[in-house]
Amino acid sequence: MFQDYQVTYAGFWWRVLAYIIDGFILSVIFLPLSIVVGLGLGAGGADPNSPEFNGITFGLKGFQILATWLYQAFCESSSWQGTIGKKVLGLRVTDINGDQISFARASGRYFGMMLSGMICFIGFIMVAFTEKKQGLHDMMASTLVLKGPAAPNYVAPPPPPDFSYRGGGPLNI
Repeated sequence: MFQDYQVTYAGFWWRVLAYIIDGFILSVIFLPLSIVVGLGLGAGGADPNSPEFNGITFGLKGFQILATWLYQAFCESSSWQGTIGKKVLGLRVTDINGDQISFARASGRYFGMMLSGMICFIGFIMVAFTEKKQGLHDMMASTLVLKGPAAPNYVAPPPPPDFSYRGGGPLNI
C-alpha cells in the first residue's frame, strides 16, 4: 500500500503532545466525576480506610480504565484512525500496511500501552530509537503511527483506450 506514497512516521514528541491533549480531554470528564464521588463520600462520613471507601475508589479507577480503553479503541479503529489528540496533530494509527486497524487490534495496542508504561516507560521511549518510530505496544499490535493524511485507499483505473486514427491513408473497415 505504501508504494508511490510518502510515509512519515510520527516521532516521540508528536505522540507525547497527542497524549497530553487526550489526557486533558479525559480529565475534563473524570476530574468532576472524582470530585463529586469524593464529596459524596466525605459528606456521608465514610472512613478513608474502610473497605467500602476502597471499593468505591477501585470501582472509579476501573471505570476510568474502561472508558479510556473504549475511547482509544473506538477512535483508533474508526475512520479517524486516531484519538482527538492525534487527529488535531494530523497523526493516524495504521497497521503495518498503512490500512485502518480493527477494534481488536486497537484494544491490543491500548493494553500494550499499559505494559509499555509498567516497565519504567521504556516501551514508550523506544519510539525515539526505532526505525519506524514504534513503541513496544506498536510492535506488539503490529501498528504504526503516521503523520499526514491517509493514502488513497483505491486503485487508480487504467487510462481509457485511445480510439483515435493515426494512419496516413483512408480508413479501411
